[in-house]
Parts: sequence; structure tokens; C-alpha cells
Amino acid sequence: MEDATPDTPATPPLPPKDPMVIRHLEFLGPMAQDGGWRPTPGLPEVAFAGRSNVGKSSLLNKLVRRKAFARVSNTPGRTREINFFAVNKTFTFVDLPGYGYARISKGRREEWKPLIEGYLRTSAELRGIVQLLDVRHDPTVEDVAMFDLLADLGLPTIVVATKIDKMKPRELKDRMHAIAVLLELEEDQMIAFSAVSGVGRDALAEAIVELLAQPSWRAP
Repeated sequence: MEDATPDTPATPPLPPKDPMVIRHLEFLGPMAQDGGWRPTPGLPEVAFAGRSNVGKSSLLNKLVRRKAFARVSNTPGRTREINFFAVNKTFTFVDLPGYGYARISKGRREEWKPLIEGYLRTSAELRGIVQLLDVRHDPTVEDVAMFDLLADLGLPTIVVATKIDKMKPRELKDRMHAIAVLLELEEDQMIAFSAVSGVGRDALAEAIVELLAQPSWRAP
């Protein structure tokens, strides 16, 4: 009778590969007005946009795996500038001011419009934008206006639904479907994201890496 061959210990699965390993971050500075200072062109840029209190700062912190990379303010609408951050010395994240906060005067909101639109229309380094939506609410008038602008420009857009941890799975499925219908998107065009659990972080990172690998969308 042959001796029984001892069971070979199972090899533990390898952790999933991080599509965007962050080794270096540098705040380059703010752009305070349309046509004002901005970093010297050279690195490709990805912008982040959304209405105030959509969770943009929390998303950026989770994306780069830093706790205080982008300040999380208790006062939505406070950021009034476009902030530029160099990532790994190879590309730039561009944090656009949040729009649509009701407690900010209409005049102040109108001041931000040319700043955001001017940047989107003129930045030669811009490769695309990550547009954030709060999954709990229907797109606002300002959200729809932003999507109309992005469509008019033909700007490559990654759509992210934030704060999914605040909903039950069944509710989340219904909300993702409802938002897709309202914006005339396919549901698989949207990334469901939680800054609390990290769900969607790698999917967003992978989408950004693919976006940066594409040639400029602007006509030569």
C-alpha cells in the first residue's frame, strides 16, 4: 500500500494589482481667475468636477490613498479656485470648484462659471474629466448644464456616482438605473464609488490610467 501523498498547502491568492500606485504628490498651486496663473504646460491633466458636497475631496483622498490630500471642508462651496496637483511627476489632477451650492450667492456662483468653463475650453493638457454625481439625488440643473457643456466640447468623461455606502444594495441598483435614464447613459458607463469602503477606487483608477494613455481629444 502506497503512502498517502500529503496535501499541498493552497497558495493564497495574490492581492489585486493596484492600477495606480501613488509614489509622489505635489501641490502646484491655484488658478484664481480665468486666464490667470496655471502650471507650466507639459503634464497631461485629468479634471474632477461636481456640485458642492458631492464628496469630491473624499474621493480624491481615497483615490490617492492619502487622508488629507484634498481638504474635506464642512462648508461646501468654500473652494473658489482651480487647484493643480502633480502625481508621480507624470500627470496632473485638477480639482475644479464645486458648483451649485445654494448658500453661496448667485453672483458668486456666476463668477465661478467662466473660471471652470474657461479652463475646460482652453487647457491644451486636459485629457478628460471625472464628473461626480451624488447617487442619492437626481442630477440638478447645474449637473445637466455641466453634462451639456462636456458634450458640446466633446470632452472624454468618466461618470462617478458617489456616496453609495449610504444606500442599501437594492436601492443603489434602482438609483444607478434612474440616473442613467435621466442622463441618457448606459449603466455600465458609471462607476459606483464609496470613499468610506473604497468600493470603486480601483475601477476609477484604471479608467483614469486608460484615459491618460489616449491622445489628446482636441482637434489638431
